[in-house]
Amino acid sequence: MTSQLPSPISASQPARPGADLSRTFEMRFTSTPRGARLARRLAAHRLDAWGIPYGTRPHEEIVLVLGELTANAVRHGHVPSRDFHLLLHVIAPSSMVRVEVTDTRAERTPPDPEALRAPGAEDTGGRGLLLVAAFATRWGWHLRHGGPGKTVWAECVFTTGSGATAHSSTC
Repeated sequence: MTSQLPSPISASQPARPGADLSRTFEMRFTSTPRGARLARRLAAHRLDAWGIPYGTRPHEEIVLVLGELTANAVRHGHVPSRDFHLLLHVIAPSSMVRVEVTDTRAERTPPDPEALRAPGAEDTGGRGLLLVAAFATRWGWHLRHGGPGKTVWAECVFTTGSGATAHSSTC
């Protein structure tokens, strides 16, 4: 992990009660399995702190989507000595979570969502984006603005009931 700004401490918080309930966490991670695992763990902790508790369906689905995107950035977007960037944005009034993972490899792009195909029975990979498509409300990718690489993003919409176990998700 590099110590680039913004740090996890700089994640946005509302200034006063009743303020905008949007939250953002972003950080750069080493493009290694360890970096992907750390990104997943920090994001899971942040979601819990923001009111999407551990053990609830929305939390588990969002973390699964985020984990697949970070793992893909490491596996398919790795460039030696280059990090990947994670952006996690929660918009509380609309109950929407947006996950963006940016790597620096532009020549290896995922298929478009409508062109996604299931792998064959003998294939050992190719199921990660199928999980993303199954759990995210929508997903896609675009070339990175202002630099080499691409950003793969997913949006998950969730609803919150009255109790911590009453969460449901269309994520």
